[in-house]
Amino acid sequence: MSIPLAIVLIYIAVLFLISFWAEKRARGGVENYVLAGRKLTTTLVTVSIVGLAIGGASTIGVSEQAYRVGLSAGWYTAAWGIGAICMGLLVAKKYRQLRISTIPELLERFYDKKGMVIGVVCQIIIQLVITSLQYIAGGTILHVMLPNIFSFSSGMLTSAVVFIGITFIGGMWSASLSNILNVLLIYVGIVAATIVSVVQAGGMEAIVAKLPPSVPYTSLIDGVGPLGIIGWILVLVTVNLSLQSIIQISLGARDIATAQRGFVIGGIMMLPIGFVCALMGIIAKANHPDVSAAMALPLMIMSLHPVLSGVTLAALWAADISTAC
Repeated sequence: MSIPLAIVLIYIAVLFLISFWAEKRARGGVENYVLAGRKLTTTLVTVSIVGLAIGGASTIGVSEQAYRVGLSAGWYTAAWGIGAICMGLLVAKKYRQLRISTIPELLERFYDKKGMVIGVVCQIIIQLVITSLQYIAGGTILHVMLPNIFSFSSGMLTSAVVFIGITFIGGMWSASLSNILNVLLIYVGIVAATIVSVVQAGGMEAIVAKLPPSVPYTSLIDGVGPLGIIGWILVLVTVNLSLQSIIQISLGARDIATAQRGFVIGGIMMLPIGFVCALMGIIAKANHPDVSAAMALPLMIMSLHPVLSGVTLAALWAADISTAC
């Protein structure tokens, strides 16, 4: 058994252990299962919103875009962070005061049952799209990183079993508690892999020297461009203020202050990590300039020490799991 595969299997086992432990706390009614009994602490709110936001698009997606346009790709994840901060400062208090459980419930209260039905249909479509994309991303990660073990289909099936199992067993308690592990693994794995990759490449000067001068790889603005960055911020602020899975985190908090703190801290945590992922994409471009953007990052990761590549693989998959859950 390879070291990366062993690390992934250990990670899956720990996730299910957390879920079975969380199942005891989820007993006692729908509110306990769906909203964690409205007892989430600041830490759990923080890791829940960070885990939801830092998914496949915020890690692998950002790295792939940075391979093409440079460091400015990191603004996608930073826009998530700005949205979370806006949610904490502007809207979390109001949602808590309304004492609702879902967005459709809010629509019914202010409009009528037709509004509620439309809200239910829209939320189902949104969640199906998001969840399906995470299945695809999970299958892609496992297949590309461990091609001798997982096909795309088996990787997608494995991802689906883990996603559904964690949430089904312990509900919101399971999802929030497992995100402590997920977020820790995401940040440690991605940051460690990036630092080691920079050192192995001979430092930033050596990396920049290998990059084509026609692309503004080191610019925080050029590449994606101001309009693209503003577009991300507008869209993701709106998402943070209206998506059921995000509002559910706010509603599950112990009180208003806890919800606000959790979202603001989570937003601040998100601001830098996208640029770290973008730097991974830039390093991949310097090391593997002639392959596709989708293959460059896996090649770079699998060239690291087996333990570190295993941790990074688990981190990227953890990002996918935390969003799907």
